Amino acid sequence: MRFISQNTSIPVPRVYCAFTHQDCTYIVMQRIQGDMMGAGWVKRSEESKTRLLSQLGMMIREMRELQPPKDIRIASVDGGSLFDCRVPGPSLRFGPFRSIHDFHLHLREGMRFDPRLGPEVQDLIKQDAGHWPIVFTHGDLSSLNVLVRGDDVVGIVDWETAGWYPSYWEYTTASQINPQNSFWINEIDRFLDPRPGELAMERTRQKYFGDIPF
Repeated sequence: MRFISQNTSIPVPRVYCAFTHQDCTYIVMQRIQGDMMGAGWVKRSEESKTRLLSQLGMMIREMRELQPPKDIRIASVDGGSLFDCRVPGPSLRFGPFRSIHDFHLHLREGMRFDPRLGPEVQDLIKQDAGHWPIVFTHGDLSSLNVLVRGDDVVGIVDWETAGWYPSYWEYTTASQINPQNSFWINEIDRFLDPRPGELAMERTRQKYFGDIPF
């Protein structure tokens, strides 16, 4: 949040301090007065929805302009490990990774190409060999994490899954919606560039290597 506030105009809570006590880490931060974007969404006019999603899209584009340090590939904001409960593995923390290839290998639990594999898994591994820019990514752009007042976006919260990821990761993670957020799947293409190929790739990965199907 400090990184975003210092390098962009994206509204985030001000961090007052952070500390660890009895093996738990706490952040003391500003409370932003606002409602979750999804609250009352079905009652909003199309003009109001468009205004909010347009603002959110501009914020994401601004975040995309941030440049990672030369020695950082797939990693947290400061080059350390990442956190995401949707990524399978022995720990909720994983990485950092020297390359997108290493990241994808982790997502496939170490599985490498073998002609004896099923066609879906073979296609997944071939797709994983693609190239994407590394961009700063929130990693959980749910309507629950966007705060609004009226027709203005006043805050983006819950940055624990943020880090430097392949450019498609924002879209595929936003598409992993929960029951409280089911309407959101119809709005994602209005503030993020659609990534149908990568979304299909991610659904295949979740089918064979994931803990949370979507």
